[in-house]
Amino acid sequence: MVNQALTDTQVMSIGLQAMIVATKLCAPILVTALVIGFAISLFQSVTMIQEVTLSFVPKLIGVGVALLISGNWMLSTMITFTEQLFEQIPQLLASG
Repeated sequence: MVNQALTDTQVMSIGLQAMIVATKLCAPILVTALVIGFAISLFQSVTMIQEVTLSFVPKLIGVGVALLISGNWMLSTMITFTEQLFEQIPQLLASG
């Protein structure tokens, strides 16, 4: 049995693809939390209400809605990435 290894370029390419997919998957949730947090912070500074727990519930609801809206897309993106990665395994091992 021959021990085959991936080249540095192949490892970096797979890592870059994984990071791009992770960024795409995190974006809807993080942007939603950022926008809601900014809006609540602006509201608090205008009304001078300094309640720490005021931003938690709207963020929780907003992130839940973002997950409901983009969850199907997130799942299909992850499945596509995983299928492509599994399809690359024979070529990666053959070239190593």
